[in-house]
Amino acid sequence: MTQNGNLKRKVRARAARTGESYTSALSHIRKPKTAPQPHEPAGKSLRLAVAQTTVRLDPRDADAFRANGAEMRRSMRQASEAGARLLHFSEGTICFPHKRILSEIGPTEIGAADWSRYQWEALREELEETRKLAKKLRLWTVFGAPHRLTAPHRPHNSLYVISDKGELVTRYDERLLSHTKISFMYSPGRIPVTFEVDGMRFGCAAGMESHYPEIFIEYERLDVDCVLFSTSGETPSAAPPFAAEVLGHAASNTYWVSYAAHAPQSVIAPSGIAAPNGQWAALCPADGAPGLAFADITTNPENPARPWRRTARGDLYRPHQVEGDPRSDSREAF
Repeated sequence: MTQNGNLKRKVRARAARTGESYTSALSHIRKPKTAPQPHEPAGKSLRLAVAQTTVRLDPRDADAFRANGAEMRRSMRQASEAGARLLHFSEGTICFPHKRILSEIGPTEIGAADWSRYQWEALREELEETRKLAKKLRLWTVFGAPHRLTAPHRPHNSLYVISDKGELVTRYDERLLSHTKISFMYSPGRIPVTFEVDGMRFGCAAGMESHYPEIFIEYERLDVDCVLFSTSGETPSAAPPFAAEVLGHAASNTYWVSYAAHAPQSVIAPSGIAAPNGQWAALCPADGAPGLAFADITTNPENPARPWRRTARGDLYRPHQVEGDPRSDSREAF
């Protein structure tokens, strides 16, 4: 019965899309195919890797920067050996600077960040090594780091996108910042960012932006196939809402969402890749240690959910709304 119901739904979806009769649509679906038909574009596929990494909080410790840079590149080699085309890292991958250590009146109080304490040269060296390895491995690599602006402006909290040619192709700046970040630490970004790998379109989000569905709805309108969401995971107890929201965004927008955080939070919510059905397709180990997870993310042109929801969000229902009927207008009668 379930198989028959699925077949009927596929037939109706095809008939609605192509204008064919039910019988004609049924014959095409039952007919064996050796190649996609012109009116049925082939789905796209890409092997995606997501990482959970060691969290480093002291922006003054250049040796810690180098240690996390080396860990990043080990993960890159592992991802490449597993056939990944893109590897996604957390917010502040090299260093997630602690607000109290950066605070010019800290550490007992949180004040304006003193970014002269940050090891910018060590960061630049690690990013350059990462860029060169991405080129060598032919691996797209997305990772989080502060992006320095011209003084006196505060930096952005950013995601860098390195192509498989070792080129910095774009950068996403977190837009909806926490109270501490906007008050003391960072300048907010302004625009969504998308890029393409092997025909699949990706969007970027960071920090606490999983709390804001408008970020993810905007990327649906921009026709992305996957959103790469990087957060910190410094505090494991804060992780469950982020993980739940990631699954919800994937399901409600019918696309993939990659969730990258630091390793400590994995004991409660490991990094992972959420499928368009709102289920985890892959999860990193839940052991508090660095690790990787992989999923072959795909698109399904025959899935009617996404185009239907786009239609429903428009003016579809307005002509059908009833006005002037007391049985509709009154809300105080059964």
